[in-house]
Amino acid sequence: MGIPTAVVVGVGAERGVGGAVCRRFAAEGYHVLVAGHTAAKIEHIASGIRAAGGSAQAVATDTTSEADVARLFDLAMDPGAGREPVDLVVFNAGNNQIIDFRALTAAQFESFWRVGCFGGFLVGREAARRLAPLGRGTVIFTGASGSMRGKAGFAHFAAAKAGLRMVSQSMAREFGPLGIHVAHVVIDGGINGERLRNAMPKMVEQRGEDGLLDVDAIAATYWYLHRQPRTAWAQEIDLRPYKEIF
Repeated sequence: MGIPTAVVVGVGAERGVGGAVCRRFAAEGYHVLVAGHTAAKIEHIASGIRAAGGSAQAVATDTTSEADVARLFDLAMDPGAGREPVDLVVFNAGNNQIIDFRALTAAQFESFWRVGCFGGFLVGREAARRLAPLGRGTVIFTGASGSMRGKAGFAHFAAAKAGLRMVSQSMAREFGPLGIHVAHVVIDGGINGERLRNAMPKMVEQRGEDGLLDVDAIAATYWYLHRQPRTAWAQEIDLRPYKEIF
């Protein structure tokens, strides 16, 4: 048996969910394909993992490109000598922005959908194609509060995330009986990461450390989902700080 392989799509900031998931999987002995849009950011994550004694490779990927996603999975199925084909896939790509519905353009709506939903379809479909013949594997989708409810100013985001949730549910029902665990994680609350700290520092200060989701704690849940016994798989789990109102 060689080193197992994981693919994490949608990696950006070092202090973000994607980066934390990459580090957690690497710490558990996985070779991690760190996939994201910005080459410098994903190489920073991968080099940090290697410096800590782990195994990782940065793979620049446009998750909305069918060809890019196929190339990523070609590498994931043949990751190199001493490594096993992928058995753990995470789709974490997404973007967010408050936009007045009256000012929302068709191009903006489509862009959010392509990244948050269409990209998830491409990754999920490719994962199913590669994993189904092997009869094993885990596919995890990162969701959000918008997966469950639409809020004012977030119609574009909620539409994409709700669609992604339905992709995950349909995949779970179709491929669970074939041995593939498909899970959807609802991140219900602010994430204590670089994006929120840079965009809304006052809110971060008001909430405090315990009022935001810790990225390493989120990553621990992703690992837990992957290690669940097949007799009791979770299809959906929601995460929030204990202070969050829901």
